[in-house]
Order: sequence, then structure tokens, then C-alpha cells
Amino acid sequence: MDAASPAPPNDAIAVDVVLPALDEVEGVRWLLPRLPSGHRAIVVDNGSTDGTAEAAEAGGALVVRAQPKGFGAACFAGVSAATAPVVAFMDADASFDPADLPKVTQPVLEGRADLVLGARTPEGRSAWPLHARVANRFLAWELRRRADVDLTDLGPMRAARRRDLLALGIADRRSGWPLEMVLLAADAGWDIEEVAVRYLARAGRSKVTGTIRGTMTAVSDMSRVLARG
Repeated sequence: MDAASPAPPNDAIAVDVVLPALDEVEGVRWLLPRLPSGHRAIVVDNGSTDGTAEAAEAGGALVVRAQPKGFGAACFAGVSAATAPVVAFMDADASFDPADLPKVTQPVLEGRADLVLGARTPEGRSAWPLHARVANRFLAWELRRRADVDLTDLGPMRAARRRDLLALGIADRRSGWPLEMVLLAADAGWDIEEVAVRYLARAGRSKVTGTIRGTMTAVSDMSRVLARG
């Protein structure tokens, strides 16, 4: 992990929101002004060439530049840079409405849950491609079968206590990170909950689930994690 940009004052920050980003300048510009009070953005730039890092810094986010590329690598870099007691995760492509973040973070802040995931409710047919939905349902079914975790979605909007999350020892640095988090949390006896959140058509071009190839790569990474478990 490379050096981060200077952090803004964090006296009132209860939640650090980790935003893995690869060429997401449009999404970052839309998201940052909409973060709820008490939530600080940590934009993890994973090799962008479109000015994502600069836009994030201009918008007041803490920016971490992380290599190598990989969703899990970016998430780990963000958690490592966080200082707030609770860490949330959200895609940086404007596919989630930041106004829904408190639904995910508040139960953790209040001690009512250890890990909360946002179950996506698509707004519009283009928000969640069919191939991505089918893959997600298969993985959620596998997770229920293997770990007895009753989830309908393995979506990327989620929240947990920072220290507890680091203590899980998530090893995957690719697209298996989100699933490994849930598996390890279940093994540790965490209270895992799910809440409904809106899912919007993303800004810019998708690099992962918006394409069949990207979805297949993500499924392969997660299946490898399931096999290890």
C-alpha cells in the first residue's frame, strides 16, 4: 500500500466508507457530496488513469493508492487505512445511493449486529444484468448450504467493526474477498444481518459484473474460496 493523502479531521467520524476504485471518476464525483454525516470516504485507487484519485482528493476523501490490482487488495488497503470504529464498503461507481448507508451501518454502530449486508433492489432493468443476478443467486445458495448463513445477496455494500474485521484474517485479494468475509464471520459466530438497499444503473463502464467475462472471473474467485472453506 502506498502512502495515503492527508486525512480530513475525523473528530466526528463514526464510519469510514471504503470505496475501491478503478477508473471511477464519474462515480466518485457523484458519491462524495452525498455521504451521510459521520461517514468519511476512503477512496482506494487501484491503478486509475482517468483522474479518479485527483477527483477524490478534491472532494475531500482520504485517498489510498494500492497495488497490486484486485478488489480484495483494495478493500484490505482501505480497512488498513481506516481509523473509525466501524468500516463500511461500497462500490465507487454510483450504483448505490449513499443515503442507504445508515441502514447498513447503524445496526453495527448500535451493537445490534456484527456484520450487515445490503441486499440489492434494482431500480430499472439496466441496474443489475441478468447474468450477474444469476451468479449472485448461485453463490448465495452455496453460502447458505456450506455455512448456514441466510442471505439472499452477496452485494458489496456492507459494514462491520474495523478491529473485528481485521481480526478475521481475510486472505483473498481478488473477487473472493466479499464471500470469504461472510464465511469467516459465520465461523466466528458473528450476528449477520441483511437489509434492503437500492441498486442503480452504474456510472461509466463496468469492469466486473457488468460484463459476462468479469462475472465469470468473480464467480471463479468466490468458488475457489468456497472450495478452501
